[in-house]
Amino acid sequence: DLFIALAAWLLIVLTPAGAWLEATLLGHVAVEIPLLVCIGVITGSRLKPRLARILGAAALPCILLACFTLAFWMIPRWLDASVNDAVIAWVKYLSLPILAGIPLALGWNALHPIARGVVKLEFLAMLFRLGWLYLVSPDRLCNNYLLGEQQQLGHAFIILGLACGMIWVTRLFFRPVPTIQEFPC
Repeated sequence: DLFIALAAWLLIVLTPAGAWLEATLLGHVAVEIPLLVCIGVITGSRLKPRLARILGAAALPCILLACFTLAFWMIPRWLDASVNDAVIAWVKYLSLPILAGIPLALGWNALHPIARGVVKLEFLAMLFRLGWLYLVSPDRLCNNYLLGEQQQLGHAFIILGLACGMIWVTRLFFRPVPTIQEFPC
């Protein structure tokens, strides 16, 4: 897994695959960014158990760091900057796996189930907010991408938000009911 993650990271960073993904707004935001975060999650899940235990004990700061990192890279100005400036691109290539993916992997399982639900709900809200913003904005938010691409990403965010919401609600209501012995006390 770790070898595949490293190979994928190198493929994005050192080959034209990264530029190919960044050629469209949908590829940049809905494929490349989640892929970089997934690379960090895989890397974080393979860290030494002792380090993972130490960092996982700080579940909330780990999740907050991941959320703020992802929120930063959703700002259109920084998406544009990462396409136009090689230094900012390297910051993106390093920060998404290290500051979003690894903390997410280390903190998620240690996070209380109610807190995980709150993070999932905020993720859904973010998808709907950004989808709505990209759909209704009469101006291009990212200068490197066309207005049609922006609206395409808006539709993709709304569809992704609906799909994730339906999956989570279905899992919530149609999983086996726990017995009294299975409740954590």
